[in-house]
Amino acid sequence: MTYTLQRLAPGSFDLVLDGKVVGSLVRDVSEDGREGDWMAETLHDSPPFPPPFESAKHTFPTLLGAAKWLDATVPDL
Repeated sequence: MTYTLQRLAPGSFDLVLDGKVVGSLVRDVSEDGREGDWMAETLHDSPPFPPPFESAKHTFPTLLGAAKWLDATVPDL
């Protein structure tokens, strides 16, 4: 399944699958401005989850890593 990443703000995307928002992809930023990991999260905390999710949340060190896992193209930033 191919996801579309719809940018909301810097470090924040909606996860769109078949024209419906099914989750989000956001970057963790600490209070001191340190940029951390990216978290892909479904809208629902319980199964069934859309593939490739096996749980409601998955963490990635890079945006490209998350996009590859989601089979999504990273939009021009």
